[in-house]
Amino acid sequence: MGPKTPLDLEQHREPLLNILSAVVESPQLSRKQMNRLLRENPKDGDGFYSRDELIRAYREFAGDYGLPSYDAAVIERLRRKPVRTSSGVTPVTVLTKPFPCPGECIFCPNDVRMPKSYLSDEPGAQRAEQNSFDPYLQTYTRLMTYHNTGHPTDKVEIIILGGTWSFYPETYQIWFIKRIFDAMHDFGKGIDRRAEVEDALREASQLHPERNAVNVTVRGLALSQTYNQVVQSVYHDEMTRSRDIAQAIGRGERERSPIDEYATWDELEAAHRENETAPCRSVGLVIETRPDHISVEEVLRVRRLGCTKVQIGFQSLNDAVLRVNKRGHDVAATRRAVKLLRQAGFKIHAHWMPNLYGSSPAADIEDYQRMFNDPDFCPDELKIYPCSLIESAELMQRYQDGSWRPYTYDELLHVLTNCFRHTPEYCRLTRVIRDIPSTDIVDGNHLTNFRQIVERELNSRGERSRDIRAREIRHRQVKIDDLHLDEVWYDASCGREVFLQFITDEGDIAGFLRLSLPTEPPITDELRHAAMIREVHVYGQSVEIGDAGEGRAQHAGLGTRLIERAVEIAHERGYKYLAVISAVGTRDYYRKRGFADATLYQIREL
Repeated sequence: MGPKTPLDLEQHREPLLNILSAVVESPQLSRKQMNRLLRENPKDGDGFYSRDELIRAYREFAGDYGLPSYDAAVIERLRRKPVRTSSGVTPVTVLTKPFPCPGECIFCPNDVRMPKSYLSDEPGAQRAEQNSFDPYLQTYTRLMTYHNTGHPTDKVEIIILGGTWSFYPETYQIWFIKRIFDAMHDFGKGIDRRAEVEDALREASQLHPERNAVNVTVRGLALSQTYNQVVQSVYHDEMTRSRDIAQAIGRGERERSPIDEYATWDELEAAHRENETAPCRSVGLVIETRPDHISVEEVLRVRRLGCTKVQIGFQSLNDAVLRVNKRGHDVAATRRAVKLLRQAGFKIHAHWMPNLYGSSPAADIEDYQRMFNDPDFCPDELKIYPCSLIESAELMQRYQDGSWRPYTYDELLHVLTNCFRHTPEYCRLTRVIRDIPSTDIVDGNHLTNFRQIVERELNSRGERSRDIRAREIRHRQVKIDDLHLDEVWYDASCGREVFLQFITDEGDIAGFLRLSLPTEPPITDELRHAAMIREVHVYGQSVEIGDAGEGRAQHAGLGTRLIERAVEIAHERGYKYLAVISAVGTRDYYRKRGFADATLYQIREL
């Protein structure tokens, strides 16, 4: 099915102008009033205009036909799903292609149409499959969707998901990230090369939807073949083609097409330099991997790719539970991985799973408390993924023999309520339940709104979650004079951590900075005698670079004030330098605040 024909704005001008005029004149238009307005001005007599159609019409008609000149505030009123960018950045999630995984976890889905652990029914996975898992197409299409629905696209957090990133070939990794940057740059310039990429994929790639005839299903109750065996068999020709082409290009024997999975470090670094001042910039780049694939060399290599945050699967901090779930590593590996990532300045985004085989509600609560009481862990962000029973997972065998069962509603509520209570202010609970379609869950919890259920339970007891996500100001108006600077100090595996936050009297958070004060030798000489800024984040609805407004937290100087306080603390503690693990698109921001470019970091002399 091809793209739908865009609405002829001139043909629909009269009803569109009626709607837009009312939106312009009524800044406090409620959802109910907006719906009535749409009903009174139907599309083709009986339909409704979509938000992206209204936004496109406003961009086209503003300043004409009696409408005032363009005003970004009107776009905000028309914006669909404002929560998507209410944390201050625009997240763009892309998936890598199906590929073997070093893990054999019994709880993990085995959907061979997807990279390991993902399901083809998940929304992000569906977008990836529709775009042949191509990084350019996924990125460009997602940016276009954001633009069409009224979201800013200048500050992008790139989130790369799919299996174990560190297990993919290095040439694929470099190419994948470079093509993401290519898409951002083209989008920012108004250049669209999607048709060229689509044609190349349709002609040559098995991953194109029209050519992908994979119909193999892995069933957890009868695992005659592993995920890796099936993927290598089904995609053998695709993998061989990609490898041979990359080798031929590396030897200079072949010209490249847009889908050839090969790029050099020099090409990626050139894309990084272009992105520093591009209209569409990377303000964060996230990959996900396993603890047993983290080493000094890997940490520095991932940093060179432009990465600023690592999603890492803790799953459990109990060796016995890890062992019976065939996780493939122990808790000691998680300790080592967290320490190396923290030494290198990365934000640590952990995944943790209650209700694993061999655990219990009481053991899970103890495990969660250990995660924040033990300085070797203390993640900055956390996804809590209660174990779901998926038909393709080996866990089905434990379910059938009665040695594992999903928690009841009350048990899960009890565990998660205790988790929320023990989450410190410096951690952000990014997700509480994985967004697995209920049709994929054989037995157990089908509710995806468990965060709200837990928050209601806490409220009924006069309590409130202290995690960052529960306290973000999001789209609310805030006066800078109503904020005060608060500092949370805590021990971590390689020194002290300081969480600086601008909060209201009620504890709502408008911005924060993570400062690391290491007491051990650095992971690279570049960081010798340096304290480290691991993250600066200002909340509130994402706004364009250079834009500001009454009541906005973004671009109100909070970031600079946080940095200057970090300078004071580092100087007082005797450090000679303050380093920052900057994203590619924030390098210019830090240069303006006294930081100079080094190799992998930016450094400010104190």
